[in-house]
Amino acid sequence: MSFCQVNFFSPSLRKMMAMNIVLPESADLEGPFAVFYLLHGLSDDHSAWMRRTSIERYAQDYPLLVVMPDGGRSFYTDAVEGPAYESYMIRDVIGFVDRHFRTKATREGRAIGGLSMGGYGALKLALKHSDLFCSVNSHSGAPGFARRNLDPEKDAEFLRILGPNAAGGPEDIFALAERAERSTLSTIRIDCGTEDFLLEDNREFHAHLERIGIPHEYEEHPGAHNWAYWDTHVRTALEFHARNLGLEKQPTP
Repeated sequence: MSFCQVNFFSPSLRKMMAMNIVLPESADLEGPFAVFYLLHGLSDDHSAWMRRTSIERYAQDYPLLVVMPDGGRSFYTDAVEGPAYESYMIRDVIGFVDRHFRTKATREGRAIGGLSMGGYGALKLALKHSDLFCSVNSHSGAPGFARRNLDPEKDAEFLRILGPNAAGGPEDIFALAERAERSTLSTIRIDCGTEDFLLEDNREFHAHLERIGIPHEYEEHPGAHNWAYWDTHVRTALEFHARNLGLEKQPTP
């Protein structure tokens, strides 16, 4: 595999941003390549997946780009009062990758996933933009983020992102799932650790999807909200996306 560190200007955010990209490297692979957009959590940045997991080693099994963009503390959302991180992801990040790399620039060539804040972001973006992604996964996600009762003093940062009445709105993934066009839904996979503080959130979203008849994979495994869990289960996510992207596993060099 090859590894790129990219700095680029985001028109949506009006500032320089960064992403890390793992690229397939083989004389037998000419592309175009499918892309897996892999999102980080609240306290991390674009370097976290590379520093804390073996994602580069796991990805070498597939003819696939893995793109890890910086999402700040945005929940990958166009804030009510603040930066437009959803627009940045959908327009700037995907646009830059498709312009500068040999990608399969269609829905059938894109998958998205993430952990914690990034799990919420991946599910939200896939539900809102199912024309862009054929599959989505969430590790230890925060599906109830936009349904919480926010305290103006303790949660001022998140109130600036969501506004005071987010439940049922365009950032509430429970509501997005209810309104989703079933014929174009991304294929969904959700997992969470049994010792994770977000486990009940994930169980509630799983039950919600079952109630409204949206097919999905849901699994719970031993583990907490930590990198040991995510390093283990991102391998399953890669296998899941490879199936949906129609990718064959490559022989080990």
